Amino acid sequence: MFYPEEIIEEIRQRNDIVDVISSYIKLKKTGSNYVGLCPFHNEKSPSFSVSPNRQMYHCFGCGVGGNVITFVMEYENFNFVEAVKYLADRCGMQLPETQVSEEVRRNANLKNRILEVNKEAAKYYVYQLRTPVGKQALEYLEGRELSKETITKFGLGYSNKYSDDLYQYMKSKGYEDSLLKETGLFSWDEKHGVYDKFWNRVMYPIMDINSKVIGFGGRVMGEGKPKYLNSPETKVFDKSRNLYGLNLARQSRSRTYILCEGYMDVISMHQAGFSNAVASLGTAFTGLQANLLKRYADEILLLYDSDGAGVKAALRAIPILKEAGLPARVVRLKPYKDPDEFIKALGHDEFQKRLDDAINSFYFEIEVLEQQFDLTDPEGKTKFYNAVAKKLLTFTEKIERTNYIEAIAEKYHIVKEDLEKLVNRYGAQMIANPERRSGNEQNREKMLRQKESSLKTSQKILITWLLDDVSLFHKIENILSPEDFREEPYKTVAELMFQQYKEAGELQPAKILNQFESKEEHNEVASMFSQNMNDELTLQEKERMLNETVCQIKKDSLDFRNRNATDIQELQQIVKEQAELQKLHISL
Repeated sequence: MFYPEEIIEEIRQRNDIVDVISSYIKLKKTGSNYVGLCPFHNEKSPSFSVSPNRQMYHCFGCGVGGNVITFVMEYENFNFVEAVKYLADRCGMQLPETQVSEEVRRNANLKNRILEVNKEAAKYYVYQLRTPVGKQALEYLEGRELSKETITKFGLGYSNKYSDDLYQYMKSKGYEDSLLKETGLFSWDEKHGVYDKFWNRVMYPIMDINSKVIGFGGRVMGEGKPKYLNSPETKVFDKSRNLYGLNLARQSRSRTYILCEGYMDVISMHQAGFSNAVASLGTAFTGLQANLLKRYADEILLLYDSDGAGVKAALRAIPILKEAGLPARVVRLKPYKDPDEFIKALGHDEFQKRLDDAINSFYFEIEVLEQQFDLTDPEGKTKFYNAVAKKLLTFTEKIERTNYIEAIAEKYHIVKEDLEKLVNRYGAQMIANPERRSGNEQNREKMLRQKESSLKTSQKILITWLLDDVSLFHKIENILSPEDFREEPYKTVAELMFQQYKEAGELQPAKILNQFESKEEHNEVASMFSQNMNDELTLQEKERMLNETVCQIKKDSLDFRNRNATDIQELQQIVKEQAELQKLHISL
């Protein structure tokens, strides 16, 4: 830990977890908590819960959890110190100067050194493009009608045909293999030695929001495969958390962003004057990218190719954007395949008209759905109306759903009341079968419970119960102590909880989490603090459950002490406590 505990705790308290997390993902208040789609795994039903009272988050689907510092570490791919500094800046706190060990300093500087190598590689690729060996690549870019200014603006380059050219260059610069292995620019093979990941490719440097080179994309010259190749994930590059061109697009000051399919689409758009264009990085558009866009945009224009693959990509992106709270419209490119082809054929002004006339994303989804049915046939028309009704249930807000029911009814000449009844009928079916919505989460929780030992479960239950009702401390303090919790991290949590209760008479679960460092421990502790006792239990059922839980923990503790006792006095004390345990009854 690099900063005093009181400094870290003040930073945590001054950054409300709901405020911080809602700046990344869409949260909805449900009871005393907030829920949303987990940003750390793909899901359709919200299982990510944020507790303002406990200042904790926990995903009941994938099991991640923690406090506000943990969240920033996970989402931004920060280490602990970087997360603390980020949150300190956010709340206007000045951090004290700290002294760190040389080893820690080396680890902290690793990202910067990778970025340094990436920058050097980008400069070398640019140089190669301007040499005779880069002639084919330069002709390719000029054949795409890219200007010298655009090529320079995006830092485009070339990796030549020699498979270890960049490696030899980096070695001549004095970079050691241990660092080069971390960059993702090279491959190590026992048979062939070291060779460059990219060779004979037009190179597109991928930059983060601060214009630092975090990775590369490369398009092969000739018939080699794959046609496009991206850097693997490294300590500075995560494809799902970055967008191509975002560093330039945010300078446009526009609150409407154009989401394209690939690098060349973005480059062509910027050259044509549409500097608010970005693209995902060779993979399907992700929720993390949508949340990143939300920081800079209020609306997204989807600009995917007009072919079947482009339509499918748009249909995948629409619900992701919706869940992130970003309204989307779809740009029609037909009869042209992509934006570059359209602009070259009709020019800037006509393309701007297409942007202005972009279709509402839900209307686009319905138009695609319509193509699956024969509306001249009564049966086909009925099936289409049923499919539309199911689709309308994606609007969870009643007023929004009603508005779309009216609009769709008018567009397709359906009696509004009939469509509304159909929607309500399917909605009632979903309510009657809640497993459709939450079955996966329930199954995952069941599997997790099955893996836990009975003792761990008892310890977790009691910790959760004490958190829910601190008055239980005085009922159990003469029976149990933190030493009776033998499993980690439950033992440490119990020690901290008993200490907090003794000193302040209340508990701060998010502060307790500061004492844990590993991701696994954060998730485990957060799961303890994110459960709630079943309010539907009767008083007698709760009382029986409490007694059974306390007895199991105490019995295991006594059994352990009995096996490891070293003198007769200790054994006598254990026998006495075992006898008292037989008569134990805690009254609520």
